Amino acid sequence: MSDKNNESRSFEEFLKLIKVSKDKAIRSVNKDLIELYWNLGEYISKKCTLDNWGTNVVKQLSLYISKSIHNNKGFSSQNLWRMKQFYEHYLDKQKLSPLVREISWSNNLLIISQCKSIEETEFYLKITQEEKYSKRELQRQLESSLYERSMLSKENISPVAREVYPDLNQHIKDSYIFEFLDLKDQYSEYSFQKEILKNLKSFILEFGKDFLFIDEEFKLQVGNQDYKIDLLFYHRELHCLVAIELKIGDFKPEYMGKMDFYLGALDKYVKKDHENPSVGIILCKSKDESIVEISLNRSTSPTVVSQYETKLLGKEILRNKLEELFNKK
Repeated sequence: MSDKNNESRSFEEFLKLIKVSKDKAIRSVNKDLIELYWNLGEYISKKCTLDNWGTNVVKQLSLYISKSIHNNKGFSSQNLWRMKQFYEHYLDKQKLSPLVREISWSNNLLIISQCKSIEETEFYLKITQEEKYSKRELQRQLESSLYERSMLSKENISPVAREVYPDLNQHIKDSYIFEFLDLKDQYSEYSFQKEILKNLKSFILEFGKDFLFIDEEFKLQVGNQDYKIDLLFYHRELHCLVAIELKIGDFKPEYMGKMDFYLGALDKYVKKDHENPSVGIILCKSKDESIVEISLNRSTSPTVVSQYETKLLGKEILRNKLEELFNKK
């Protein structure tokens, strides 16, 4: 290895140390802030019970803070009241209280205001921490009913995929929402692909931040023939290439053979020695579960069949379906 390559590698390692340290510092500051808000919320809650504090007293407290502390951002009467609600909301939920310290205050407020159950709250606390969602990103996932969709999802995964990647369903969903794409009622696979590329950041947010984009129309040469994969990604957690084929209609059995071929070619000609077997996602507008099941059972490669919607689904409809599912169990 040349001196220049050694230098470059050393510089990258040095930069990594800085990034890791900065991330730790940010997390530490956030934990301290949430701990402070928890303690203040506890204090106000107990004063409301023991000394009959109400909104007027809390307003006076906020004014007192503004006169006493120069940098008093975050201590408005409204925010002080939210601290009380925050403390009371998680007081009897010992399993969740450590999780709230891992995400920002603004994200905590979103989850408290929009989640209807302990299970839903826990789901969003965990995924916000894992994916490091900003407030805007979390709001989008709440609006797109990520929890309900995840709970209602089916495992349309080939037996080979389940064997190679036992937790694959945690990384690849059964259904996706692409309301951010500017698609007309009638659209082609070409326009579908181009809209995804124009909105790649939103697309990766919906798929998961571990997906790294490699190329569109990725060229594969096998023998004397050229083939093209619609979209090629790399997944950081799974350490593998992910081929995505876009379909604007129903799932068809012949799509499976084509994906098996693509994944075999990727593994032979593109995959690096340290990487895991490539995964395929056939993304369809709709699918017949019976046809998908038979097709997947005959597949020789790690393949997932997922479907998508181009408009947000009604949250209440999804919640009702989820309630029906739980009642059947």
